[in-house]
Amino acid sequence: MTSSSNYSTALVREFLLICFPNFQSWQHWLSLPLSLLFLLAMGANVTLLVTIRMEAALHEPMYYLLSLLSLLDIVLCLTVIPKVLAIFWFDHKSISFSACFLQMFIMNSFLTMESCTFMIMAYDRYVAICHPLRYPSIITGQFVAKATIFVISRNALFSLPVPILSARLRYCAGNIITNCICTNLSVSKLSCDNITVNRLYQFVAGWTLLGSDLIFIVLSYAFILKVVLRIKVEGAVVKALSTCGSHFILILFFSTVLLVLVITNLARERIPPDVPILLNILHHLIPPAVNPIVYGVRTKEIKQGIQNLLRRW
Repeated sequence: MTSSSNYSTALVREFLLICFPNFQSWQHWLSLPLSLLFLLAMGANVTLLVTIRMEAALHEPMYYLLSLLSLLDIVLCLTVIPKVLAIFWFDHKSISFSACFLQMFIMNSFLTMESCTFMIMAYDRYVAICHPLRYPSIITGQFVAKATIFVISRNALFSLPVPILSARLRYCAGNIITNCICTNLSVSKLSCDNITVNRLYQFVAGWTLLGSDLIFIVLSYAFILKVVLRIKVEGAVVKALSTCGSHFILILFFSTVLLVLVITNLARERIPPDVPILLNILHHLIPPAVNPIVYGVRTKEIKQGIQNLLRRW
């Protein structure tokens, strides 16, 4: 018994990612829209970052926070999509033990970092509308620096135990992951150990972080709406709400995509297993592609900055 246990534990040096087990013949066709979305996401976010960097008029806290969101989107895309495309194009299904858990850590931590960034941006809009005279003294470059440290440290610290708990498990049920990415549940279910603590920690930590961010965002917009409804000046309400429009659209889209993903995973037995896999990929691809476009279209200053950048080139 002892030798068998040691043998099964020592053998796992890498995992095999099997994307869409029931529709593997579709992978080459699916790679085309995914690669186009990937190029769109990378191009849009890089353009936004360069525009904010080059345009002096955009050197303000609100746009620095938007830069942080773009950086998080770029890292999420690069963590997930190149490996997925390598599987589709070159059949590179293997992923090393360490690379798998590194991917798991980045996905868990950066997802909650995005949520936390949305929360900070909601606070920025709350101060801008509810306390406009105090805005320059509250939302400063120093505030953005402290907020960035908070976003990174809080979510990295609480997400770190997820891959650590998974890596400490003994894997003796094979090394085939029926997913395109190393999600905690897809990997840990291959273990022959009890994974209750692993699943419970991710559930509690994930919903504590995402839930607290969502509550703060809802409260911020509740106070904003309360103040806006008191404004009697004609056109002031529309102008005030338009300053929050882009941010609200992104939060709504982020929450909706995440909610659909959660519901789909909970209903795994009632839907084809390939659906949650596809949604998992799209969740790391569509928001990064949409976020900079929404801000670029709806924000006059960014639109003008992009036009200035194109003229220089």
